[in-house]
Amino acid sequence: MKASRQSTKHQAGAETPPSTSTHTGSDALREVLAALRSKPRAIASKYHYDEAGSRLFERITRLDEYYPTRRERALLERWMPSCVAELRPATLVELGAGSAEKSRIVLDAMVDSGCGRAYVPVDVSAEFLRRTADALAAEYPRLDIVPEVADITEPLDLPAELPGPRWIAFLGSTLGNFETGEAVSLLARIASRMRSEDHFLLGVDLRPGPGKTAARIELAYNDAEGVTAAFSLNILAVLNREFGSDFDTKAFEHRSSYNADAGRIETYLRSVRDQSVHFPGEEPIPLRRGEPIRTEISAKYDRPTVDGLFSDAGLRVDRWLEDEDGYYALVLGRIDD
Repeated sequence: MKASRQSTKHQAGAETPPSTSTHTGSDALREVLAALRSKPRAIASKYHYDEAGSRLFERITRLDEYYPTRRERALLERWMPSCVAELRPATLVELGAGSAEKSRIVLDAMVDSGCGRAYVPVDVSAEFLRRTADALAAEYPRLDIVPEVADITEPLDLPAELPGPRWIAFLGSTLGNFETGEAVSLLARIASRMRSEDHFLLGVDLRPGPGKTAARIELAYNDAEGVTAAFSLNILAVLNREFGSDFDTKAFEHRSSYNADAGRIETYLRSVRDQSVHFPGEEPIPLRRGEPIRTEISAKYDRPTVDGLFSDAGLRVDRWLEDEDGYYALVLGRIDD
């Protein structure tokens, strides 16, 4: 993960580097064009997360329909005090930190147990991350706050001086946004930076079961207020700004549905009319009315699928903490040594 390194101690009010995009460049453009010209057409979900997209996602997490955040938070509140008191992590590294709202539960437990020394929030949106780091520096004056502006799909590059034991957290079931091979690669990169004393904290949204239907999962991605639709459409605005394309955001509609065979939610933007999308100096991309562009997947898991992913990545499940209704689980993993 290539990051813009901050000073070891982030003071409230300090400046992060200018908000330069982690997406732009000729390689990124080729990647975008190849995905848009593939069948089915697609856009990588990482392009959701500019500042506007990060804010929209924070709104999504507060919607009544969106259960994963509440379920994960309840599990963190229930289990983190005892887990932290036993395992005593000195550093928490959080991938895709956003506003760090849920990680505060872990940080509080670390401070209360007297083991916490550093927090490393990692996020692709520099401006959003700066505000998060400012707030955390004021809230936790005894912790070193080390913000990292980085793309979590890139190799993980942690400061060597971070005190251990270290926990690397990947919450919000964000792992589900990756295809299986990509998820294994990401987990393997994380495992390669872990020591035997470290733990990996993962949040996973569970597959349908006796207490959870596929319809309930779909509702979380098709809210009545339309916040998720705005989040989906923002990905087109990001491409327009960063690559000079001319997507008309009013010419697409959002829809998410659960694919039972693949065990995942699939989100699409469908063209509402025949149209062509242009990128400077490139051949136009024709879209027929009703043609979909996949913008996100959100895989759902069970214990066997997580065990398989971890095994392929050089990790093992140390603890599995599941809620009573079978909606959500927290996983603590270690390197498989």
